[in-house]
Amino acid sequence: MADARVENTGLQVWGGGTLPYSVSHIKLGMWLFIVSDALTFSALLFGYSYVRIATPDWPTPFHFWPTVVFATLMTAVLLSSSLTMVLAVNAAQRGDRKWTIRWILWTAFFGAAFIVLHGIEWMGLINQGMTLTGNPWGSPLFGATFFGITGMHMFHVFTGVVYLLAIAGGVARKRFHSEHVEVCGLYWHFVDLVWMFVFPLVYLLSVDMGA
Repeated sequence: MADARVENTGLQVWGGGTLPYSVSHIKLGMWLFIVSDALTFSALLFGYSYVRIATPDWPTPFHFWPTVVFATLMTAVLLSSSLTMVLAVNAAQRGDRKWTIRWILWTAFFGAAFIVLHGIEWMGLINQGMTLTGNPWGSPLFGATFFGITGMHMFHVFTGVVYLLAIAGGVARKRFHSEHVEVCGLYWHFVDLVWMFVFPLVYLLSVDMGA
């Protein structure tokens, strides 16, 4: 009777085994968060670009040393963390709990190193007179947008490090499985991807070419 009703209504029952759009609730939740957060960062970067173009006295205060060198080093650190995160996910899928934990901790280490390097860079700029409300080189909006965008990204890195440590602890206690590690990796790769836009737009385009 059920089959007849389905046929009469013109509906078809999926009979191919795994549902084509099946996804766990934790992975779906992370993807929804990433999409919403991507919109937030996109709005910030588009706003930054508009303000930069519309402001005649927009400064280009950065020099190769130390700002660009530090930013390049931070980029290398984040790229390294993406590699270790991939290795952590791979180990989790193999069921190798020992190496899963090790690679997650290495990822957290690189994330913490990024925060330390960023803090050193911030202190150098603050010592030169750069604040949220002004700077000695031109439009005061530069300081507000720079600290706003990089600060928000650094906050995401910090929460990512906490997330990684929580996942490592859960894997060690056998509370989390490979999908938890994979979902954590989605967040971490997103944070790294955002930096790939921040680095050229905020740093490289603010280099003083006459220096």
